[in-house]
Amino acid sequence: MSQIPSTLQAQSSAPRASYLLGLIGSGIQLSMTPALHEEEARNQGMKLHYQLIDLDRSPRQDGALPELLEAARVMDFAGLNITYPCKQIILPLLDSLSADAEAMGAVNTVVIRDGKLHGHNTDGSGWRWGIQRHLPDANLDHVVLLGAGGAGAAIAHTIIQMGARSLRIVDADPQRAGALAAELNRQYRTHAARAEASAAAALEGACGLVHATPTGMAKLPGLPLDASLLHAGLWVSEIVYSPLETELLAAAKRAGCHTVAGTAMAVGQAVDAFRLFTGREPDAGRMERHIQTLIHARNNQ
Repeated sequence: MSQIPSTLQAQSSAPRASYLLGLIGSGIQLSMTPALHEEEARNQGMKLHYQLIDLDRSPRQDGALPELLEAARVMDFAGLNITYPCKQIILPLLDSLSADAEAMGAVNTVVIRDGKLHGHNTDGSGWRWGIQRHLPDANLDHVVLLGAGGAGAAIAHTIIQMGARSLRIVDADPQRAGALAAELNRQYRTHAARAEASAAAALEGACGLVHATPTGMAKLPGLPLDASLLHAGLWVSEIVYSPLETELLAAAKRAGCHTVAGTAMAVGQAVDAFRLFTGREPDAGRMERHIQTLIHARNNQ
């Protein structure tokens, strides 16, 4: 498998009269990604349809992935977003990978160009967009990451790429946290990453906290750590975006922390994917306002 040349990373397929996109994953019926892309395309005078391809509706589930990718090729899809459980199993089915996707060992965006499937990962770049937009002066001297799963791992790579001096990783599975830290140190020839057994230990002397677990979602309410560990010298970045203000964000604000909501990463991912799929520059502010409107509407149903 080849690596995507740098020229392709900044563009997508040649301009089209209309765009057909899709999201492949399990349990995706509540995804806001289709609405984000379709509304931004409408505002730009483009024809774009975004189709949910929910593996929960197939008895073969992720076993159907090769056929779905071939069907997308035949039906002239411009691209696909990829989510659980396919971000890693899709790798051998692609023709090339971006540098980030190769380093992270996962793909969440596929551009289809001239019949070829080109894999990208916008989890890390989406988080970077959000933190730089809302907290551009964030201190990365000592960052703590809660959650070493797919999104957490991508963010971990990005934090190291951004020059963090210290990254402490905490996960419910200590072996997973240790493996991620070891891989980061190997790839980037650093000693910055280290697994910690607890949030309390990891947060000693920390200046930033990134939360990348499902805790705080509407269906999984609660705090991922003891609120007493939060203090005004800590910035807090959340990746859960529904509800708009999770219990962690509320507690962090009470403690005087600077905060970045989960919508920032969600919009950053969509901005990057829209650019890759269409070759056009999206209006990030408009997309951010739209996702907030969508979440408010859902919460008030």
